[in-house]
Amino acid sequence: MTPDQFLTQIRKQPAPVYLFLGPDGFQRNRCRKALLERVLPTGDVENGFTRHDLDDIYLDEVIDDARSLSLFASERLIWVSGAESALPRGRAAAAEDDDDSPGGKESSGTALAAYVKDPSPGTVLIFDSNRYDFDGEDKTKQERVRKFYSAIPNAVEFPHYTPQEARTLAQSLAREAKLKLGADEVELLIEALGADASRIATEIEKLSLYAGGRAITTDELASLIPNARATTIFALVNALARKDRMTSLGLLDTLVREGEYLPLALTFLGTQFRLALVAREAGLRNAYDIQGYFTKMGTPMWRQRAEQVQQTMSSFSKPKLEKAIARVFAADRALRDTRPDDRIVMEEFVLGLTD
Repeated sequence: MTPDQFLTQIRKQPAPVYLFLGPDGFQRNRCRKALLERVLPTGDVENGFTRHDLDDIYLDEVIDDARSLSLFASERLIWVSGAESALPRGRAAAAEDDDDSPGGKESSGTALAAYVKDPSPGTVLIFDSNRYDFDGEDKTKQERVRKFYSAIPNAVEFPHYTPQEARTLAQSLAREAKLKLGADEVELLIEALGADASRIATEIEKLSLYAGGRAITTDELASLIPNARATTIFALVNALARKDRMTSLGLLDTLVREGEYLPLALTFLGTQFRLALVAREAGLRNAYDIQGYFTKMGTPMWRQRAEQVQQTMSSFSKPKLEKAIARVFAADRALRDTRPDDRIVMEEFVLGLTD
């Protein structure tokens, strides 16, 4: 189920056992707070809330604790982190573990299944696994966790936010915080923070205190947000599109001082120019057309990104885009050469595009 479905369910009646899966911390914290308020409405967190970590204790010990009745609280919430640590490893995974082992898969799985069938009244048990994502190399590991806890019928998934979801969240949080962020600033914020919802929420809270009701500029974002080098790269794209040589060289200097890997910055610039050229050759007229075209082709394209491609397409004619791509190729080859300084290569690249 999704976090929203979970929140709807607990408003009526929480299930006795849940499995939380996925790396996103923002929605997980939201669900945890709502569950605390629902299960322990009197605020008796000290007596009713218990934390366990399966890196430190066996699963059977958690089940024993859930079976025990508290002398100090009629309602309990037991939060079990590191749920993936209960899975057998190495030879134990291949051998399915010894039944007599206190941490064995079969004995623990049987105890968990028995508890799910007959849970303790007034107790909500959460098994939290946040180490693995749902795609890529983590997918198989995530499936192992899901299979191990298959006795739990209620699994809540917390995947990473997509760029579009992160953008919607940032705009919503900014409105709530009365923080003035333009579309470009929102986009830079998303890119700088890797669409991490928890970091976005934290940074917007800090930015709202800093701004005091006024608008935040892209330069301020670059200086205030940790690891915001990506904001400078986006600004460099815009400066090159305007053929603003001084600003472009200044932004390149910022990238160098911040330790940016210049070949990666060049790759980003090359992608921007290629997308703009494809959009121009396809006769796309606006951001809506660009977004629909690339999405249909299987290339992720959100609204603000499409607007950036449109801006680049409008600023560069087809011959100039072809020239820019050729200069990207030449600069990439030069960066792979034995030249003493990558900065010189990138400065020549900027000078060539702003002449």
